[in-house]
Amino acid sequence: MTRLTAPDRRGTDSNKWRRYPADVLPLWVADMDFAADPRIAEAIRARLDHGVLGYGRATDEQREVLVRAMLRDHGWKIEPEWLVFLPGVEGGFNMALSAFTSPGGGVLEELPVYAPLRAAPGHWGLTLNAIWQRPETGRWTSDATELEAAARASDALLLCNPQNPTGRVYTRAELEFRAELCLRHDMVLISDEIHCGLVLDGRHHIPAASLSPEIAARSVTLMAASKTWNVPGLKTAFAIIPDAAMRTRFEASKRGMVDSVNVLGLAGMSAAYALCTDWRDAARARLAANRDLLAARLPELFPGAAMLPAEAGFLAWIDFRALKLPVPAAEFFLDRARVALSGGTDFGSGLEGWARLNYGCTPEVLEEALQRMARALRDRGAEKTEQA
Repeated sequence: MTRLTAPDRRGTDSNKWRRYPADVLPLWVADMDFAADPRIAEAIRARLDHGVLGYGRATDEQREVLVRAMLRDHGWKIEPEWLVFLPGVEGGFNMALSAFTSPGGGVLEELPVYAPLRAAPGHWGLTLNAIWQRPETGRWTSDATELEAAARASDALLLCNPQNPTGRVYTRAELEFRAELCLRHDMVLISDEIHCGLVLDGRHHIPAASLSPEIAARSVTLMAASKTWNVPGLKTAFAIIPDAAMRTRFEASKRGMVDSVNVLGLAGMSAAYALCTDWRDAARARLAANRDLLAARLPELFPGAAMLPAEAGFLAWIDFRALKLPVPAAEFFLDRARVALSGGTDFGSGLEGWARLNYGCTPEVLEEALQRMARALRDRGAEKTEQA
């Protein structure tokens, strides 16, 4: 079985490990601590050996790699010409909003959702029509009536599937309902599916655009190797846009702001999708084990805290409100435990008592972080007792 390794990232160019002082364990930004599959590095070295690093674009074979991967992984038959290569998914959904909406329009999103996606409508003079998910019946769900009402006032549905930060994976029925909303209310579907390769527990990711030719004709699907194979620094992503006229409009929305993808990123991405499914499967197994460790330790170490275990990815969305912390949860654990989490308000207003924890690390780092956080809570309890 493929073995994951986790080199020491301290003292490197890692944004994750450099943002905070050296004594802080960083469990915040969405990258994992595992070294990429060596075959990705080999592909990049082979490209370097050519010696010329001029402007490039995806080759026919690189397109075919993705065509085969979509069929293999998702049962989705796409055509090579549907692919548009980008430096990142974030640029992609902003390009799509620029291309297919007009200032004053509305965008439907389900919150909580990660900050760049939540902020995107405001960049283009659009109103965010937000629907809040609720942790009911063991899953995060949105009310159908609320979704319908928001869809009437929206020009686009900005979907995040698998969802960040809740880690939930939309079912076929849920996706079909959202697709029907798009068709009924003339919304463009812009689907950020960057975490789709890390579905857990044997689940299967369903690309929303694969549901029918009708929804495909009004869809922009955004994917990348970056989260699944832990290569976000390669800055390489792609959009799948079946409709030719939509592709033309999407490409035109670059407006000199979005550049082409670098040739090393294309080489690494192609190797990931073509050669590294065993590494991906090993990552899924490690992440599921870490998630289960966290779920088991949470009630023991943080009585009253709650989370619904993620169905995909390496992010835990944790409700610390019952702990009645004196400051926002992420601030408390950074100051008192020297553990960096993503603050709840990054994902929506009024979420100071929530935090997102990245468990894409070794079990030893995760356990140390949890023990630090638990000690901080015990110390606070002792301080309150002394003061009383």
